[in-house]
Amino acid sequence: MQVVMGIDPGAANLGFGIVRVGGNRMVALDGGVVETRAGVPMERRLQQIHAELSELLAWHEPAAMAVEDVFFGKNAQTAMTVGRASGVAMLAAAQAGVECFSYTPQAIKMAVCGSGAAGKKQVQRMVGTLLALPELPTPDHAADALAVAICHGGGAGRREAAALAQGAAR
Repeated sequence: MQVVMGIDPGAANLGFGIVRVGGNRMVALDGGVVETRAGVPMERRLQQIHAELSELLAWHEPAAMAVEDVFFGKNAQTAMTVGRASGVAMLAAAQAGVECFSYTPQAIKMAVCGSGAAGKKQVQRMVGTLLALPELPTPDHAADALAVAICHGGGAGRREAAALAQGAAR
């Protein structure tokens, strides 16, 4: 069994999702959003994200962290801010000894829905179905983070992590 932490990066709302993967079965262990307040200096917001993710990493002890790649075509400032939050998440994982993997939004949608062009609601419904949740996961950032964890745990990411582990054991 493997525990995967998925991250939907953002400085105001960073989504996290924790999924346990065993064979063909996936179970959601936790999910939510690290919210920071507007108007707080960026370094304090990043410090809060780091502290909360560090606690989650210590509690759940995931084998891997899967992060949605930052992709913004038009707004460089938004991309910078999201990139900072993504970097802080990866730093927290590295400090906890957890391997990090990145996936494009299209790869995540393909893994969860079978289409790289799936909409947010379709992703949310499929996450609920794949994890056998009693209701749709909310908020959107948490659902997206669970989708990232499913992407890693359900196929290519899991095989890549296993290959890395075998290589390290040699």
